[in-house]
Amino acid sequence: MTPDLLKPIFTDENAAREHLERSQWPNGPVCPHCGERERVTRLRGKAHRPGAVQCNNCREQFTATVGTVMERSKIPVRKWLLAMHLLAASKKGMSAHQLHRMLGVSYRAAWFMAHRIREAMRDDDSAAPIGGFGYAVEADETFIGRKKGVPKPKGGTSHKHAVLSPVERSGKVRSVHIDTLTTEEIGRVVGENLARESWLMTDDAKHYDKIGQEMAGHSTVNHSAGEYVDPEDATIHTNTIEGFFSIFKRGMKGIYQHCDEKHLHRYLAEFDFRYNNRIALGVCDSERAETALKGIRGKRLTYRRPSRAEVDTPAQA
Repeated sequence: MTPDLLKPIFTDENAAREHLERSQWPNGPVCPHCGERERVTRLRGKAHRPGAVQCNNCREQFTATVGTVMERSKIPVRKWLLAMHLLAASKKGMSAHQLHRMLGVSYRAAWFMAHRIREAMRDDDSAAPIGGFGYAVEADETFIGRKKGVPKPKGGTSHKHAVLSPVERSGKVRSVHIDTLTTEEIGRVVGENLARESWLMTDDAKHYDKIGQEMAGHSTVNHSAGEYVDPEDATIHTNTIEGFFSIFKRGMKGIYQHCDEKHLHRYLAEFDFRYNNRIALGVCDSERAETALKGIRGKRLTYRRPSRAEVDTPAQA
């Protein structure tokens, strides 16, 4: 068996392009401009760029990268695929500096590639709620980073970004950056992302009480009293979500160190993606990268490329 990083798709540009086409066009080329499938012609002349296709309906030319996070990129496809594999395989993430060194591209290019790949990993907005009948779903919040312009108080976490994550036991997680820890905000986020047939498991925070009444059931553990597993029922705990948060924080503090608030949702998508496609669920590194590759279409980022001054700080690592 060929080791993952020695596969031809990471070393040969033609193999990489063919792999991308198989992923994006499993039934043959599709015009991203008009949707034509039949009247398309591959252009193989010396003057044409590799992989170019002509649509004989709208007369536009295109490749498999059009309409994806790779569109208009001058970076070779093989390096895109390698970056995707590295980010998908690294449990706690991989910094833009590390990608820059391993791929042989500029730091600015590696930073932008990483954000595009995180966008490909993001769940579609129409994704169904997690949990359901017979599912125990744990929910908790954690705090990360520092809000701009907010002084550090003598106590509390009002200066940090709050993240709320419901997680199925032996299943999926969905993390959301929230503005405030109020009953209304907690109820809205949990209600939008969790099926009502689920059994909710939380700590003893009062802001879960109202939404807990809308679920099939609601059990709590008294963290404020040092209780982490119910002494009478060992199935009542929030250890699953605490385990996810430990991975998330080790990655954010140890690998990325800090991120701007406007990018936090993409880092959350990255950690959620790896957790939701982990080995415990039968997904290996290569399969995880393939899943990310299937998510590149329709998610092209159009924000401007960062200046050198913006990316030359640890905050953008």
